[in-house]
Amino acid sequence: MKINSARLKDRIYSLAEIGKIGETGVRRLAHSQEDRKAVDLVKEWMEDAGLDAHIDCFGNLRGRIEGTEKEKPILMLGSHIDSQPYGGRFDGTAGALGAIEVIHSFQDHGFTPVRTIEVVCFSDEEGARFNKGVFGVRALIGQLEEGELERKDKEGMTRLEALKEFGVTPEITQSPVYQPGDIEAFLELHIEQGPVLEDLKKPIGIVSAISGPLWLTVSIEGFAGHAGSVPMNLRQDALVGASTIIREFNDLVNNEGTSNTVGTVGSLQTFPNSRNIIPEKVEFTIDLRDIDMEVRDRLETRLYEIIKKTCSALNLKYSLSEDTRSDPRYCADWIKTIMKEEDEKLGYSSPTLMSGPFHDALFMSYISDYGMIFVRCEKGISHNPLEFAEMKDIEKGVELLYQTAARLSES
Repeated sequence: MKINSARLKDRIYSLAEIGKIGETGVRRLAHSQEDRKAVDLVKEWMEDAGLDAHIDCFGNLRGRIEGTEKEKPILMLGSHIDSQPYGGRFDGTAGALGAIEVIHSFQDHGFTPVRTIEVVCFSDEEGARFNKGVFGVRALIGQLEEGELERKDKEGMTRLEALKEFGVTPEITQSPVYQPGDIEAFLELHIEQGPVLEDLKKPIGIVSAISGPLWLTVSIEGFAGHAGSVPMNLRQDALVGASTIIREFNDLVNNEGTSNTVGTVGSLQTFPNSRNIIPEKVEFTIDLRDIDMEVRDRLETRLYEIIKKTCSALNLKYSLSEDTRSDPRYCADWIKTIMKEEDEKLGYSSPTLMSGPFHDALFMSYISDYGMIFVRCEKGISHNPLEFAEMKDIEKGVELLYQTAARLSES
């Protein structure tokens, strides 16, 4: 094995101490002080690996090692180290630290790449704090939207304020940083966050594509009244409307979706949120994903019909905002071929599988070919302190990342 497994394990578990909750959980929200402490530590590890590292104005941690032919498009590796508010130790981290380990192992073995290589820990991949993620990667490729810096977290802090507290001053005019043609390939390793590899009894897999996510926020407005005195037939109960929509949305995905379709309502707030007041306002999120755009588009249309029908029947008002929309993005065949060749040499016989969750790689695909490696995680659990991946599986994934990166950096 080319990589240093003990060093990789030590770094993964050391980083998990920052923002630790309970015995195994992690809370490192984007642009928080915990996030900054983690970035500073990982920056030190980048420098130990021989990378010239800096934190850019969008909060991305970027490290660079020059190749012998500087005119060639670069090879980029990376992932993220921010977490969900109730997250685990491996989501993002395994890929970010695995990428650094690849470069550190290059140095250990005296390997000098032909292509310049950059390793990136992208800021705010998760989107948990400002309800819109992959901020750092979208900044690098020029996909930031109007009002990005004015988005607020649940405490009312804007992203601009959070970034300044983090220690950087964002400058939108510096986006994009990279143009199509600047990057030959982007490689990302990540835990699977699903049960397929465990079911197949395989430690790692080669990703074929990433599903396209659609994120919506739905706001329902009724009228508050006394819970004891307003007759049922005269109520405008926003929560009843929201719950009806949520139930019918769940039925829609189950009954009319495919095996690759997933739909989730993950966040819900009510106002005034009192036991004896009829709910006047409800806001909830919808996450709809599929690798087949025709299916997703059809379900989206049906969802809008459900919302309109429900609110009309219950005399409620509603509004919709679109937070994220992306098409499915397919991994480059030529990168998958190299991965499969290197995988065969290593004797892993890894399967090919799709990704339901989106990753920084999905957005890098708009300016570069990309490839991904998945690592098996126990019971497919992720975004949960119980998230777990065996180090022997992570090592195999990072070893394949090493061999693939070595091939790509020499061409």
